[in-house]
Order: sequence, then C-alpha cells, then structure tokens
Amino acid sequence: MIPRLSQASAPLTERVRVIDEHGQAREASIPAERALTIYVDKHELVTLMTLGAQPEWLVLGYLRNQRLVAALSEVESVTVDWEVGAASVRTRRGIERIAERTAQRVVTTGCGQGSVFGGLMEDLDRIRLGEAVVTQAQLYGLVNAIRLQESTYKSAGSVHGCALFAGERMLIFIEDVGRHNAIDTIAGWMWLQDAALQRGDDKIFYTTGRLTSEMVIKSAQMGVPIVVSRSGITQMGLQVAERLGLCAIGRAVNKRFLCYSAPERVRWEPGLAD
Repeated sequence: MIPRLSQASAPLTERVRVIDEHGQAREASIPAERALTIYVDKHELVTLMTLGAQPEWLVLGYLRNQRLVAALSEVESVTVDWEVGAASVRTRRGIERIAERTAQRVVTTGCGQGSVFGGLMEDLDRIRLGEAVVTQAQLYGLVNAIRLQESTYKSAGSVHGCALFAGERMLIFIEDVGRHNAIDTIAGWMWLQDAALQRGDDKIFYTTGRLTSEMVIKSAQMGVPIVVSRSGITQMGLQVAERLGLCAIGRAVNKRFLCYSAPERVRWEPGLAD
C-alpha cells in the first residue's frame, strides 16, 4: 500500500553575488539549505537541514532508518509545506511508544546536523546481509559513473552525494547538505519501487562522505552489503562493518581504493589497476 505523497521539491541552488580572486564582482551558485521539521501524527520528531530535492523520500527513509516504521504500508501520507518548513506524516495506526523511543538522541559526525535515536547498536545482530560480490572492473565503472555525473556539487559545492548501484549501473543519485540525508532519501526511494529494486542484497551503495558507523548501519539496514566511498572510514565504522560482514571500500578515486573489511566480497583483478 503506497502512501499519499506531496510533490514539494524545492530549488537546489540560488545565485548570490561574490568577489573573486581578482577583486571582481560576479554571481555564483550556492546550495539552498533549508530546515524541515518532521511531525509524526502531530508529534514533533526532528528538524533536518536539507536541500529539499525529494523531501518526501527523505522523510520516509528517515523513519525507516531510525527503525520507527517497519513497513511502507504503515504510513498513510507525507505532506511537505515549505512555507512553514514542515513535513506532516500520518500513520495508519500510530507509532508505539514514540515519545520513549525518540527521547534519547545521539548527535552524529555527519554535517547538516545529523542525529540518530538511542539504541544505535541494538539491532545489529539481527541484520543478515546477502552474499553479493563486486568485481574490480565494476568498482572502477562505478567510480567513473560518479565522476561523469552532473551534480550540484560541481556547480555550487558544499554538498554530499550518494548513489545506489546494481553492478556498474547507477539506479539513483541524490545530493544533500548531509550524507545521512542523502542515504535516507535513497532508502525512501527504494521503499517506493518494485520488489527487485526494494532488495538491497544485490546492490552497492556509494557516498562521497566518510564511512561512519551511522552510514554503515544505515546501509546494512537497507540490506546493502557493499559500500564505497571516495573518503575514508572511522574506527567505529570499521568495527561495525567487520561485525556485519559488510564490505567497506574507501579512498576510491580513479583506479585507487582501499578495502577495509570483508575482502572476500571483492572479485580481485589486480591487473586492472596498472
């Protein structure tokens, strides 16, 4: 059962006047960051800082990755109103113990004021990831696809990008002021797709940001067993990846990369690196 969704996409950039290195005035693009407060059944949940490209997907993915909603069918509607900066979520039967479950908040290392609710590690041992592998050729193809992707970052900077791949094929690319927002938006998009795209066990997740514990956990909750970043990984991110058997690949630029965990998920082709 698909919830009713508003279509409240907002402009991603705005033009401002700047002074360049020659002392000359000109116009430049900057990301259009805005606040979006999520209300669930009139209960104020959290305020996210976002570009607002796909706010309804972001809200759905946030509820999913915070483990507040277990299935898309539990949500009746998501209505975003940028005039008041609010997203109103109506559920079909309410969320049990929502005040208790959202009382403890952990501020994360993500830019854009990331936060997760308490019990971050509680459900890790329940996660079972598939047996997916990635070839070195697919990894290089994936990195090249990101390089060629038109993006807000190229025109305005100051944002993170995340993408979901099936092999070398990019399924969706999302940018936001925080990488946690971008992955939540992808999680929301996945929920709205057909059964094949809802599955994460044969997918690869890519982020321009570092692989923190939050990013690794959210990828695993989406069922995605392989994550790739052009940045590195934190100690806690690595500990979680090893515990889950998730393949974390970082510093992936051109033909260079580092595999931090689960190297058995990589079909190695060292000759391609030359």
